[in-house]
Amino acid sequence: MKKNWLSSIRWMNFISNRFSKVDSRGRTAVTSALSSLGICFGVMALIVVLSVMNGFQMEFIDAIMEISSYHIRVSGVDDDEAFERWCRENPMVVSATPFYEAQGLMVATNGREDAALVRAVDPHVMDIDKGFERELNIVSGDFDLDEPDQIVLGNDLARAIGARVGGMVNIYALSGSTDVSLISQDREFLVTGIFYAKYADINSAYSFVSLEAGEKQFGSDAKKIYGIKLKDSNKDSLAISKIEEAFPGVKSESWRSYNRTFFGALRIEKNILMMLVFLIFVVVAINIYNAMRRMVYERREDIAVLSALGGTMSQIQSVFVMKGFSTGLKGAIPGLILGLGITVNMEKVFILLSKAQYWIQYFFTMVVSPENASMVQENPMFGVYANIPARMVFSEVAAIFLFGILSSVVAAGIASRQILHLTVAEVLHDD
Repeated sequence: MKKNWLSSIRWMNFISNRFSKVDSRGRTAVTSALSSLGICFGVMALIVVLSVMNGFQMEFIDAIMEISSYHIRVSGVDDDEAFERWCRENPMVVSATPFYEAQGLMVATNGREDAALVRAVDPHVMDIDKGFERELNIVSGDFDLDEPDQIVLGNDLARAIGARVGGMVNIYALSGSTDVSLISQDREFLVTGIFYAKYADINSAYSFVSLEAGEKQFGSDAKKIYGIKLKDSNKDSLAISKIEEAFPGVKSESWRSYNRTFFGALRIEKNILMMLVFLIFVVVAINIYNAMRRMVYERREDIAVLSALGGTMSQIQSVFVMKGFSTGLKGAIPGLILGLGITVNMEKVFILLSKAQYWIQYFFTMVVSPENASMVQENPMFGVYANIPARMVFSEVAAIFLFGILSSVVAAGIASRQILHLTVAEVLHDD
């Protein structure tokens, strides 16, 4: 059985190669080459576009998960010591840090004000939570919350109210429990640091004070929340089930549900972009379909001979399917190489394009208007594009590569179905 199967494969491959050699200079060969080229550019474009989009999205997602939402947020813990001990002993957990948060209206000494989210964290959170340290980049001063009257601001928030390191800000209005004043001019803090994160909403709204300041300013009813980081953020459901099993009554929320709206919008954006780029494969598949129909028509005499010699219609149809597979493979492999090469060398590619654009523009300016040649400059936007982040996901790259081949195989398979309607007698009679 295995020998017969291998023999059939060799036979189909031999016939497909013979057809290709005969058609190497004909119209079918040109169509096949253009189809492979279309698949090549489709695979390349989709890999580059998705890698760049992944880079942009993952910068936002990393900043949100590491600074804002954590992997899991747990509230309603009755025994803090027991919960913290459980987190330290659990191999899934990287860190667990308590915090309070409240909404406030922040006013600088110059009278400028802006809304802010005030989060009270452990003063040593940078040492405890390495993900937080990685995503929260201090651009001025230090992350210093050793004293209860110190605060660290997001750079956009600091710019909006005109605050600087060493200056004072007042949290004029602050949400909290009934035992604290909603409005007060006594909540003054010294700005010790200004940070930058890769998500604009964090920069424009977040500020950090110490846990001691949070317990004092937010009131006795302030809800303590534990922000938990996992070794694998995708195992959030498993971790939540273990937490709720060990501590019944606590309320746990995953990063997926906490950011459902935002992550859902990112997913829709990515899917729509994929659909648009996949249209390249649709056009190429239609081209391959038409080329295969023409090949079947031109090869009807050969098909009749092969059938007369004992080849079944399904075997003969497989010859054309293999031709489609070969066309897809010849396009998908170069497309994969180009896509990976461009993605890995994104900066060099855009610098090269910048140089090329500059010299082309300079050449034509010298020809048409030499006196203006000194005004020709490189486009600064290429420098911006050169710093575009890119992240490749193996599963997505593999899916794009296989889809490029599959689109060609399916088109060839559909087009070659007309072979099943041919008979040897009809073909020989026509000749």
